[in-house]
Amino acid sequence: MKLKARRNGIQPNVDMTPMIDIVFQLILFFLVSTTFAVLPGIKLNLPTSHTAEGTSVQGITITAEKTGEIHFNDKEVTLDTLGQALADFDTGTVEKTQFPVSLEADADVTNGTIVHLFDIIREAGFSVINLRTTSE
Repeated sequence: MKLKARRNGIQPNVDMTPMIDIVFQLILFFLVSTTFAVLPGIKLNLPTSHTAEGTSVQGITITAEKTGEIHFNDKEVTLDTLGQALADFDTGTVEKTQFPVSLEADADVTNGTIVHLFDIIREAGFSVINLRTTSE
């Protein structure tokens, strides 16, 4: 028995509007739920530089304010307790000599304080130190 397929001229089509709506919703969800780098909420007047280069924000961030306050990542420390905080910091599988430390110092912080911070960081075993600036 032979069956004939009847064609009445109507072609099937797929409505793409619901799929576009779902994809748009997924994009919005992932944009909103993505974790961003958390920097301490400290207002600094960073010094400017012509040769400033961008670095990734990872590792340890030490912030020195002009008022004398020092922050280790998001925790407030003193010059005396900074060395111990650095010694206790777990770098995971990376050696301390290769682990990056970012030093953010206000433009009004004295050179002596910055040199003292560098000494503390080096004494704790860290060698990769970035001094954060802003480009002009």
